[in-house]
Amino acid sequence: MTEAEPALIVEDLVKAYAGADDVRPAVDGVSFTVESGRFFTLLGPSGCGKSTTLRCIAGLETTDGGIITVDGRVVSSHTPKVMVPPDQRGIGMVFQSYAIWPHMTVFENVAFPLRAARRSRHIARSDIRSMVMESLERVRLEGFASRPATKLSGGQQQRLALARALVGDPSLLLLDEPLSNLDATLREAMRAELRTLQRETGVTTLYVTHDQTEALSMSNVVAVMQDGRIVQAGRPREIYRRPATAFVATFVGKTNLLAARIVDREPGDGSFLLETKVGSIHAVCPEGVAVGDDVSVSIRPEDIRLHLQRPDATPNVFDAAITRRMYLGDAVEYHLMVGDEPIDSRQNSDVFLRRREAVFAEFPVEHCVVVSDEFGATVDAHADRGSDDDDPVDAQGAIMASVLEGAPISGEGV
Repeated sequence: MTEAEPALIVEDLVKAYAGADDVRPAVDGVSFTVESGRFFTLLGPSGCGKSTTLRCIAGLETTDGGIITVDGRVVSSHTPKVMVPPDQRGIGMVFQSYAIWPHMTVFENVAFPLRAARRSRHIARSDIRSMVMESLERVRLEGFASRPATKLSGGQQQRLALARALVGDPSLLLLDEPLSNLDATLREAMRAELRTLQRETGVTTLYVTHDQTEALSMSNVVAVMQDGRIVQAGRPREIYRRPATAFVATFVGKTNLLAARIVDREPGDGSFLLETKVGSIHAVCPEGVAVGDDVSVSIRPEDIRLHLQRPDATPNVFDAAITRRMYLGDAVEYHLMVGDEPIDSRQNSDVFLRRREAVFAEFPVEHCVVVSDEFGATVDAHADRGSDDDDPVDAQGAIMASVLEGAPISGEGV
């Protein structure tokens, strides 16, 4: 593989199941590219086709259309018919259940794929031990080599599955929701550990999850799937801050979604005026929208600013009343009524506002994102925009970024 050649190319992938009642196939024309050394995540709800896509790439499912290229070699094609067996694709995989063999030791679990492929890959018996121990050292399990696999904790079993997937130095690592069986504390620790391991090894990784925090905090690129299609792909911050559709806005993090109609375009700054149930809102619209279009406006709870006095010459300020509050330690969630519309706001916990207190809610223009209500049928998921410096946001990523910065609560006496 040349330096510039992608590690994985998926083109117009289709997978349908005979007898299914769904109108759409499980995977409906999915296309994307994963550049070498990158961490690419397929994110979506249950039934969106993400795991089926992964299984097609692994060779565990036959395809009904499209081409899959791994490491510069076509491994799956419907026309002409190509179906390279899973063990010949140069892929390592970690399943959701880990698939640890209970009758084997830790060492034997990791050694199994090497022994199975010893003749086809020309691996000397003498090399197997050193390869296994090196892989165990990567995941800090070298001291457990002789232990029965069933005697490991959940986190250790997850690391064992990783060691087994990496022992053959695959060109592509596939991870199918590997953290879903862990408790919250261990899941957070393993998230950081897995990302560190990927960086150290440099293995190209395709990750599947329904967890937005995992996707935002670990990935170079996130592709959001809905009903068998990719509806948006981009860097984590782009996905969170600039969702393309109402589905992406509501699935990736929490947001307030207001039905709107574009009524005018402001001269000079290129912003648009939209009518909503809470009143007129100024927002910057994406390309392709026009006056008269019905759209939605998304604004994240942490982006709403609350004031005790109405700020002067500020657009998008509305009378609001606090109906409920919830203290979360680092933040306070306020449930507001703006006219007849319920709005959620998340502020830092420096100031505690009272229930039923009248406030002014500001929706900053730059954070009012106009999204389409239509299904995003056309998405460029082949462009891996960004460098290694454009890494995913840390920990809970963009979801917490604005909270930690502290959206201001201003006014006399505050």
